[in-house]
Parts: sequence; C-alpha cells; structure tokens
Amino acid sequence: MQKSPIDHGKNLRTAVAVGAVACAMVGLSYASVPLYALFCKVTGFGGTPQTASAAPAAVSSKAVAVRFDANASSALGWRFHASQQQLTVRLGEVALATYEAVNDSSSSVTGTAVFNVTPVAAGAYFNKLECFCFTEQTLKPGEHAVMPVQFFVDPAILDDPDAAKISEITLSYTFYPAQQKTAAAKPN
Repeated sequence: MQKSPIDHGKNLRTAVAVGAVACAMVGLSYASVPLYALFCKVTGFGGTPQTASAAPAAVSSKAVAVRFDANASSALGWRFHASQQQLTVRLGEVALATYEAVNDSSSSVTGTAVFNVTPVAAGAYFNKLECFCFTEQTLKPGEHAVMPVQFFVDPAILDDPDAAKISEITLSYTFYPAQQKTAAAKPN
C-alpha cells in the first residue's frame, strides 16, 4: 500500500485559517459587551435611557407619570430608596428626582448604579441631564447621601406608534459594589 504525499502547504494554510477564525471569535466575544452597551445607549434598546445636554425648547401639554424604583445589592451593605414614589411630568419638561442611600456597613464602600426604564419602548425618549449613575459613589460608614437625577421625556415619544400611548414610565436603579481597580505598577 502506497502512502499519498502530504501537502504541507495546504495543511499550513488550513491551520492559519482555523487560527484566524478562532482569534476573530475571541476578539468578537470581548468586543460584544461594549458594542452592545453602545448600541443600547444610542438606540434606547432594552429600556436604556438616553443622555442629553439640554431639554427640548417645547413642552407638550401631555403628561406622563414617572415612577421611581430603587434596589441595592446585599453585598453593598447600603439602604437605597427613592425619595418620592412618583412624579407627573409634561413631555419636554425638566424634572428633578432624588434617591437616598445610607451605608450601613462598618467601612467605606464604593458603589455604582445601573439603570433602566420600563416599558422598554420609553427608553429611547427618557433623557437624563444629570445623574448620580454617571460616577461611582463612595459612602463612609453610616454616611447618608441624597443623589439627584435630572431628566425629561422627549415629546418625540408622541410620534412613535409603539410608545405614544405610554402613560407611565418606571425609572429603576440598582446599586452594586464598584469593581476594584488594580493600581498601576510604580516605576522603580
């Protein structure tokens, strides 16, 4: 029985192609989380509120009720709640709501808030001008903090057939312990 000659060039090309596909898959898996977050931020997908630098010039006569929800991870050791249960705001009107947190632990704790809006269709029209969720929050033992969120609901919601009939929006925040940042190595 005669052995067929091995084509080393073909095997090398196949190995390189398989390696490139594997590297591309790993790269896409690492990029998927930030790309998905960017997509949600830009489109309001999944109830992700938008950020704005200014409110629209016109304020509509139509109003919506905005409910406030607050949660904190038990690992954080904080009590966290909305200062008010609900506000009624006209579309385009700038409103201010506050949340309160108390650190019940015996050490300083840094937390970060994640947020969303329901119903999901309202996410593209719920705009935050100022929010405690943009930065990490550090509370000393027993410290109490009042955290504001300034927002408006874009009147353009009335032009969206999927969102025009929304009469109540829930803004929900959940605080988690902030990820520990590794200190950069100091040069010798």
